[in-house]
Amino acid sequence: MTDANPLLDFSGLPRFDRIEPAHVRPAIDALLAESRALVARLTTGAVPVPATWKDFVAPLNDGIERLARAWGIVGHLHSVNDTPDWREAYNALLPEVSRFYAELGQNLALFAQYKALRDSADYASLSAAQRRIIDNELRDFRLSGAELPEAQKPRFQAIQEEQAALSAKFSENLLDATNAFAEYVSDESELAGLPNDVIQAAREAAEKEGKNGWKFTLHMPSYLPVMQYADSRRLRAALYRAYVTRASEFGPPALNNAPLMRRLLELRQEEAHMLGYANFAEVSLTPKMAESVEQVLAFLRDLAAKARPFAEKDLAELREFSAKTLGLPALEAWDYAYAAEKLRQARYDFSAQEVKPYFTEPTVLAGLFRAIETLYGVRITPDTAPVWNADVRFFRITDATGQRVGQFYLDLYAREIKRGGAWMDEAIARRRLPDGSVQTPVAYLVCNFARPVGEKDGRPLPATLTHDEVETLFHETGHGLHHLLTRVDELGVSGIRGVEWDAVELPSQFMENYCWEWSVIETLSAHIESGAPLPRALFEKMRAAKNFQSGMQMLRQIEFSLFDMLLHSRFDPASGEEGILQLLEAVRREVAVVSPPDWNRFANSFSHIFAGGYAAGYYSYKWAEVLSADCYAAFEEAGNPFDPTTGKRFLDEILAVGGSRPAPDSFRAFRGREPRVDALLRHSGMIIE
Repeated sequence: MTDANPLLDFSGLPRFDRIEPAHVRPAIDALLAESRALVARLTTGAVPVPATWKDFVAPLNDGIERLARAWGIVGHLHSVNDTPDWREAYNALLPEVSRFYAELGQNLALFAQYKALRDSADYASLSAAQRRIIDNELRDFRLSGAELPEAQKPRFQAIQEEQAALSAKFSENLLDATNAFAEYVSDESELAGLPNDVIQAAREAAEKEGKNGWKFTLHMPSYLPVMQYADSRRLRAALYRAYVTRASEFGPPALNNAPLMRRLLELRQEEAHMLGYANFAEVSLTPKMAESVEQVLAFLRDLAAKARPFAEKDLAELREFSAKTLGLPALEAWDYAYAAEKLRQARYDFSAQEVKPYFTEPTVLAGLFRAIETLYGVRITPDTAPVWNADVRFFRITDATGQRVGQFYLDLYAREIKRGGAWMDEAIARRRLPDGSVQTPVAYLVCNFARPVGEKDGRPLPATLTHDEVETLFHETGHGLHHLLTRVDELGVSGIRGVEWDAVELPSQFMENYCWEWSVIETLSAHIESGAPLPRALFEKMRAAKNFQSGMQMLRQIEFSLFDMLLHSRFDPASGEEGILQLLEAVRREVAVVSPPDWNRFANSFSHIFAGGYAAGYYSYKWAEVLSADCYAAFEEAGNPFDPTTGKRFLDEILAVGGSRPAPDSFRAFRGREPRVDALLRHSGMIIE
């Protein structure tokens, strides 16, 4: 069967060289049938299966994991290779997979087995990780509607299926709307201010279509440099309007995400009410660190109050500079990034583009790997595996004895058939197999950087990254390390599994700090032409500018977080799309210092909360940033970002334990106390040392 269908081959790494859309239906149908048969055997057999870990939990986990792995591959390919065939294959099975997991979560016989195990004498003899899994399962059964009256369960399942379909459609609409726009420039004067590599990429994009001039798109490698560097106000305005109105009523009706947003909010509210909660935010917070909606709102508003004076100062300086130096007395939304870059250059005597040639991709990767190896005593080397695109690379991580710890795929470049943004996802999770061996974890690390352009002496030049992109790469790698360096052998809490959502960003944000250490920058920079490392003087200018406009940036993140939390706790979905816009405007009046045009449709592209699992959870970025800054402060206190004792403790108490214990316990084990916000404020320039 595995020879005929590579999606059913679980003997090793996914067979991306052979898996095709036609394999999805037969493989997933077979695995669904297999999983349902397993559940039936464990719950309705002639002889009851003992409610023990060995007889009940272990076989259930092993069996269901096959479906999870195969469907994970399908979902991954839908994200990175969103061709019509893959989209059709994914969407055809999405309702059936969603239905199965909804059925699983409502299965009273399974629920009863877990409760029996929790109440048995055997529970105390289980490992901490196993007890954590059982406790999580009992909580999740309740959140999945297991305790609902039987007559209500079909409706609850239907809600889950519809939400899954709507979220997938939201993401697809956004990708299609992004791809639908292009701005073709024929007047070379409109390219003034743009970096040479961006101009060259735009020229190659136009040539690829057999057109003269230059092609600019809404994909980040094209869009961001235009907004930041293009002297042409017309070009900036054209791209800005197109970007912030994606998937809205200003484009094709079939791609308008507004009806999907309204429907998702209706379904989430209905789900919450069925479970006995006042709103969906309460459902979302149940498995998180934060204890209540009120606690999150207070946290965000307190942080906003601390950041606001700095944001107001940032804005006043930007407006004064723009009026006096740039001849822009009234800043429009498409001017802010441009004016900010000009002010940064004037104040700190450098530009991001001056830095970019030093961050060549091969050297950045080598420096990143060296930092990881130094911190955690591991080794990262190239490895081989079937991949879904020729640009994808594969690596292995080994420990000091040469034993394999994990492996990861690296997919760095933007493609039109690839979802935007950057993310980490799991391909395979660590677990102890029935034969006693360990299944080592495998991760996907995905970004959307610009592809290499140009050549020198007949050889292609490497890609170069902005410092922001270097931070993005470190961030996603931090997520990857959380998944890959786990020592937990139980699937449900291995790596990132079982980690509270508002703590899951801790390792990723922690890694970003290393992008600001000279000892790291020295090793990951090499000029694209000379090979020289970034000059120390230029790095010091970067550090001086690190918190440039940090007040405005923090308020912007709080704006998104507050909007998300209020949307899922105080908002009436019956008010429709107009009500969503009104709520966002109210949030901006409360915390923002800058408001965009009234035709801005940010919410229509807010994938995190409508398609990415962050519903009533976007605050997690700021919540976890408090934790990550405080953790990094331990290295600062040790006087060495690579202090071996502190690094080992971070590995042992944060990364290695995964979700096997509550995140607050892990933080306290590392820091020896409760978290404090001081380090975040200090790192953001809001506390003067």
